[in-house]
Amino acid sequence: MLEGVSQLEIDRWHAAWQSLGTVAPEGLLVKLQECYAESHRAYHTLQHIQECLAQFDGARQLADCPAQVELAIWFHDAIYNPRRSDNEALSAEWARKAVRQRGVEPAVAERVHDLIIVTQHEAEPAGNDACLLVDVDLSILGADPGRFDEYEQQVREEYRWVPEPMFCQARGKILRGFIGRERIYRTDDFADRLERQARANLARSLARLAE
Repeated sequence: MLEGVSQLEIDRWHAAWQSLGTVAPEGLLVKLQECYAESHRAYHTLQHIQECLAQFDGARQLADCPAQVELAIWFHDAIYNPRRSDNEALSAEWARKAVRQRGVEPAVAERVHDLIIVTQHEAEPAGNDACLLVDVDLSILGADPGRFDEYEQQVREEYRWVPEPMFCQARGKILRGFIGRERIYRTDDFADRLERQARANLARSLARLAE
């Protein structure tokens, strides 16, 4: 069994590929696990992927193409270097290539690619699956206070090379961008469950950054 990956997660990985009409590429899950275990990661790890999968399980019925969303979850932070700005693009390209190499319809590979790109959180997501994936990825903002504070510490650890004043300024800008939205979550399901807690978490974090 892969380290840190349960048998249930291995089974669902294979099921997602089967839903696309193919079999999972040999050794690919091992490669992804190795990526998520890289020493410079603290938040963008298997823990994040597992939390996203758990959130997705509670809202799978909202997806038009559940298998595509699930593969996008697995791949969306596969490439992660906090010193780069093209991580999502590189992860999306890896996913597109992997799907196409299994002989799946090119349009499906493009949709998985495009879903991952929306996790840059720069453009407004279009379509049910994109909105759902964005909400899944941002579900950490609405976590219970203890887990949210741990998440904030994990993010700081990933940027440990950034001086504190610079980090606080940059992090504050990102968090203000989320709290300044009319709605943080695009789907009613996530908004109903997590919106209020997310805003409380963000406000608390911003107050700490301003100290």
